[in-house]
Amino acid sequence: MKALLVIDMLADFIDKEGALYVGPEGEKIIPFIQQKMQEFRQEKAPVIFICDHHEKDDSEFAMFPPHCIAGTQGSNIIAELAVESDDKIVRKRRYSAFFGTDLDITLREQGVDELYLVGVCTNICVLYTAADARNLGYKVTIFRDGVASFDSAAHDFALQEVEKTLGCQVI
Repeated sequence: MKALLVIDMLADFIDKEGALYVGPEGEKIIPFIQQKMQEFRQEKAPVIFICDHHEKDDSEFAMFPPHCIAGTQGSNIIAELAVESDDKIVRKRRYSAFFGTDLDITLREQGVDELYLVGVCTNICVLYTAADARNLGYKVTIFRDGVASFDSAAHDFALQEVEKTLGCQVI
């Protein structure tokens, strides 16, 4: 069974006023993600929102400005990607959607063995989620038109890395 992981499509990354605005590339992928969410829901395949969700004093803020702090507007999923009752939300404090979360057991309980990834940032949370998914034995596909980053060179490198090193499919 397959599932769609919608990674970090949150106000602090996608809204122009967000603390870590990805830029126009992040906004451009919204229609593609909406389309994929609709397709997966029609097929009764899980749609899982992966959400950066930090404490106000998170150690990650030594590298990046404070963002996606629990309880703030910036940590909310953007309105264009409305969550439906059958969707799941997984909150994370690190780059990988698997680190310190119940994502793996949730997927296994549903019989999911194939993941499709969309969201931001290609070279950070998408890349590290893909790496952990592959290490856990999942088949991983990344939709090229559904991922973005603030750094185009890093975006391109990450897509090459997931394909050449991790064995993910990039379509």
